[in-house]
Amino acid sequence: MRNFDELKQALEAGGVDRILLDNFTPVDLHKAVKMVAGSCETEASGGITEKTIREYAESGVDYISVGALTHSVKSLDLSLKAVKPKD
Repeated sequence: MRNFDELKQALEAGGVDRILLDNFTPVDLHKAVKMVAGSCETEASGGITEKTIREYAESGVDYISVGALTHSVKSLDLSLKAVKPKD
């Protein structure tokens, strides 16, 4: 969900197991968690860093996705190619 209108629509539709609350502020997350009122699991995502994660966690969401963990990692190229031994 990107806003409260989408959240309201999802809650009215029902049958939802988990709602992803994307780019909500911690204050808005707290309001959204109250709206959900335990009817499904909630997950926060978007703009969350190791410096702000506590504030997001205190909003009451069930899960937090932190893209900063993977965006800042340097990749390592590993080849798993099998090589036939020489006779």
